[in-house]
Amino acid sequence: MVLSPFVQGIIIGLTLAVPVGPISLICIRRAVDGGRLHGIISGIGVSTADSFYAAVAVLGLTVVSAFIIAQQVFFRAVAGLVLIAVGIRVFLSVPAGPGVEDGQESYAKDYLTLFAIAIANPMTIIFFLVILPGFGIVPGVTSLFTSAEFVLGIFSGSVVWWIVLCGSVGSVRSRLNIHNLQLINQISGVLIVLFGIGMLVLLLVHR
Repeated sequence: MVLSPFVQGIIIGLTLAVPVGPISLICIRRAVDGGRLHGIISGIGVSTADSFYAAVAVLGLTVVSAFIIAQQVFFRAVAGLVLIAVGIRVFLSVPAGPGVEDGQESYAKDYLTLFAIAIANPMTIIFFLVILPGFGIVPGVTSLFTSAEFVLGIFSGSVVWWIVLCGSVGSVRSRLNIHNLQLINQISGVLIVLFGIGMLVLLLVHR
């Protein structure tokens, strides 16, 4: 059975979103500390960044992709430093009480900050350039409609995952006390910082 480009895109979107990494930890932390919608909106920012890179790869925008790949060391260094800063902030943050929506962070800020962190990871576009031929997508040759269907599938699959993940996490938020929330922030903060340090160390090792 041949899957439609939209279904193929959903599979790839889930493949990108499901693994637990620093971005997932930030979204989970926001869902726990501020409410499920904060986590979901943050996840949608990630989905948008992934879809942007997918569109660049699928449409064969070689000038854009070549620039991103050529400057990947810079982008990855920025991403590592940002993750360290975010991790420290998460570690030091004081959570809202159980069942209380955190009004300090706007949904727009949730979306934009995660979009910025995700877009700073050029490995995503390299991932797309490598796997696209296996799905029958030829950059710059595949029709615009098929390309759009494929990218929309990636976005949809990713968004579904963030809704399921952050919705599930947010549903247990009311059962946690301040101590639990603070512990989650501290553990998440440490792990996010370690991810950021790891990115920087890898850059130095592979120079």
